[in-house]
Amino acid sequence: MLIMYLRRIAERLLADIISGDKVGIILGARQVGKTTLAGQVLAGRNAAFLNFDIEVDKARFKAAAYLPPADALRSLGSPSALVIDEAQRLPEASRIIKGWHDARLPVKFLLLGSSSLNLLDNAAESLTGRNRKLVLPPLLFHETLGAQSWTAPDAAPDFLLRHFTPQLRAFLMQRISFGSYPEIVTSDNPAPLLRELSSDYLWKDVLQAGLIRTPELIRRLLMLLAHQTGSEVSVSELATQLQMARPTLERYLELLEQTYVIFRLPSFSANPRKEIVKGRKIFFWDTGIRNALLNIFSTDEYRPDIGALWENWVIAEVAKLNVLLGSPAELFFWRSRAQSEVDLVVKRGTSLSAFEIKWSSGRISGRAFRDAYGVDVVSIRPDNPFVDSIIKL
Repeated sequence: MLIMYLRRIAERLLADIISGDKVGIILGARQVGKTTLAGQVLAGRNAAFLNFDIEVDKARFKAAAYLPPADALRSLGSPSALVIDEAQRLPEASRIIKGWHDARLPVKFLLLGSSSLNLLDNAAESLTGRNRKLVLPPLLFHETLGAQSWTAPDAAPDFLLRHFTPQLRAFLMQRISFGSYPEIVTSDNPAPLLRELSSDYLWKDVLQAGLIRTPELIRRLLMLLAHQTGSEVSVSELATQLQMARPTLERYLELLEQTYVIFRLPSFSANPRKEIVKGRKIFFWDTGIRNALLNIFSTDEYRPDIGALWENWVIAEVAKLNVLLGSPAELFFWRSRAQSEVDLVVKRGTSLSAFEIKWSSGRISGRAFRDAYGVDVVSIRPDNPFVDSIIKL
């Protein structure tokens, strides 16, 4: 089956890394398109790809490591670029690549990893000052539009909103319900693919690390998180429900963050006496994964969880763009002790922006935040799904 390739912002970012003299490291969840991206940017070049999930490829690399750098690369076909997929499977890979890189051979090196569990730690030690990182998230909304026959290439958001509002609305519900993994976006039957992706496969790295022995515990934890999307999460309550020690649960959450399944949004505060300072919300990088866990794929705008789902989708869009661009912006939510709330606060240095994320129409209540920080609260609603044109990072 021919898979449609969707153009990505990351192409330009990766091309810039490859044109430099550093080792490239691409991180992101499984099936997010890391290998496809590398293949697209390196098209037309003599690039060699090794996948450390495949034992033969791992053995070839280990055998080459015993040779002098020039001979090692010759044994791998004298490539102009060497791409190592699932590089976290071999902890010493970073050290070996460092030796080859320092030999000043005419080869570009790319390490791809679906988990930062080992890859970043080892790379930080072995490739200090020699690497550039790119975090590849699921597709952004405007990237997913490339799969649609009714959109003009590179059409501006205002043009699409003027001329394709019904199509955009229907497509938005598809993305909120099924998410934005590349294969899901281009599939005519995404639900079975999502069920497979949201099974053990997505958190394979956590299980293979040996730190969690039972996938059933991961599923139960993620089910609880899926039900609490958009709400403040109590780690103590989760630990009680799962009959786990709190430190163990914290470690599980860290592992799910490091494998790009979830991310946490801390509370913003400059006044601890009047504001919540230790709250946390947990969101899924992809709402399709969240819905697959609950086995709810409805594209009905009146589904009972649409408000929480819309909030997760919008905040994930902002977070995806933030990590992709390597932006220094920090993301928070805000709640006062008097229960006034702001869904998203973006902090860049000393500058603040605040956003209320609402599916339904109606007034927003941003007075408390404006009074506290002198910043107006901007509404984000589904009639403009181009979040990246509203929020500047």
